[in-house]
Amino acid sequence: MRYCLALLCVLAAQGPVTVGSTRAEWSKPDVSWSPSRPIQGTIVQFTLRPDRLGSWSNIVAVEGVLEDQPLHFERAHDGHFHALAGIPIYAQDSIAVELTLWRAAGAREHLTRYVPVERGTFSVAQLRVDPRYVEPPDSALALRIVAERDSVRRVVQRSHSTPRIWGDRFVLPRDSRVTSGFGQRREFNGEYRSTHMGLDLAGHVGAPVAATNRGVVVLVSDFYYSGKLVYLDHGQGLLTAYLHLSETFVAVGDTVGRGEPIGRVGASGRVTGPHLHWTARYGAVIVNPRSLLELDVSFLTGGS
Repeated sequence: MRYCLALLCVLAAQGPVTVGSTRAEWSKPDVSWSPSRPIQGTIVQFTLRPDRLGSWSNIVAVEGVLEDQPLHFERAHDGHFHALAGIPIYAQDSIAVELTLWRAAGAREHLTRYVPVERGTFSVAQLRVDPRYVEPPDSALALRIVAERDSVRRVVQRSHSTPRIWGDRFVLPRDSRVTSGFGQRREFNGEYRSTHMGLDLAGHVGAPVAATNRGVVVLVSDFYYSGKLVYLDHGQGLLTAYLHLSETFVAVGDTVGRGEPIGRVGASGRVTGPHLHWTARYGAVIVNPRSLLELDVSFLTGGS
């Protein structure tokens, strides 16, 4: 009995009990995501709400990681923390998100949540293209393709360090018929070559293409497969790209607004005809750009 009383005195002097870096008296904050069962290859929104004890003021920052990509949590007007993430097209059943909650005085708390993933339905397309686009490239062409991929990789890596500059809903870059969907399995000249990681929108050569939201132009080039293209960095890891253009109106470093013309539809690169290939990515994770149109931005705009 004397030993137990002495131990209680020691614990009382030390203050609240700590388990690792998590204080035992704190209840867990509510972590949710929308949609509740995201489909493979889509954007998901995370929200952290106050815990039951009302100690939300103790949380000063939230960090997260999903599929090796950092999550950029912001504290919005509603007092909650919000962030976007990309669900890979190959995700199976569920995917883990690792969260770190930073509390006052530097204390931190680690949480792991598992997001259930819905399987997507993806079609198969058989296409005929110029044989030069499916034959193995010679050494010079192979070097060009590698250099082009590296240029995209660099802008993707930098996107995680740029601030968010959009606050309105995303819009279509052009209001036209979808000719090829995201995730479509592509067979060129009878052989499987790739998965279609974007959305193809119909259009004749010269038809206008607009920015889907406010962003900074980070890449304007003419790629072997993608043709003339524009990449926009919307901040905090979110990018959109516009491929196979016939003409571009912008230069690297330009800031463009939602709906502002950035180029014209074309048939450059590996194509079967004129169209706009629109793609989106959260860092290294390519997602269906249609999922951007469904984002709830009320927490950014102050709406209900």
